[in-house]
Amino acid sequence: MRALIVEDDPDLRRQLKDVLDHAGYAVDEAGDGEEGWFLGDTEPYDAVVLDLGLPRLDGVSVLERWRSAGKDFPVLILTARDRWSEKVAGFDAGADDYLTKPFHPEELLARLRALTRRAAGHTTSTIEIGNLSVDTRGARVFVGDKLVKLTSHEFRILSYMIHHRERVISRTELVEHIYDQDFDRDSNTIEVFVGRLRKKIGQDRIETVRGLGYRLVDPAANERARAG
Repeated sequence: MRALIVEDDPDLRRQLKDVLDHAGYAVDEAGDGEEGWFLGDTEPYDAVVLDLGLPRLDGVSVLERWRSAGKDFPVLILTARDRWSEKVAGFDAGADDYLTKPFHPEELLARLRALTRRAAGHTTSTIEIGNLSVDTRGARVFVGDKLVKLTSHEFRILSYMIHHRERVISRTELVEHIYDQDFDRDSNTIEVFVGRLRKKIGQDRIETVRGLGYRLVDPAANERARAG
């Protein structure tokens, strides 16, 4: 999953990036409202952490612009402010959740996981398709009862695909959601990672839809459908 942090405090921004990096997110960051608005307007994010007290353009204005432009990614407001009127302003502008500084990193991660799950239509921290399950809280993957070890990029791809299971996902979309903006993106590497994933979770779990991309499926359900 790919996240954007918009926070003007460089120390806190760096801490947040480290926390999200460690949790498996591809992370972009901005230190003021104008840069944050531009990134959110031009890049596809799965979640955004947005401070309200930003230089150049305040967080509420940033959020209002995004929502007016039809950007529907989940947004977690992060601010030192705790007056109820400012929380209401954030929610009215289109925020999905609110966290007041100081905060515990685990709470931030839990809220972001919940936001991204709900945005994709899931309600629990473990997402399943057939006997394949992804524990989004512990960043673990199981086939049946067997724990499958994945690299960080393999996990990012599988996590994104299972959040959007049964949907065809293009290589371009995968590239946009597993790499941050500074990474040297090459869609050809997606084929390599998908090939490795197939060896680890089963060749028939990831379908190639010619000319369109990939789809994560339940092979047992496909067999039952063909038999019926």
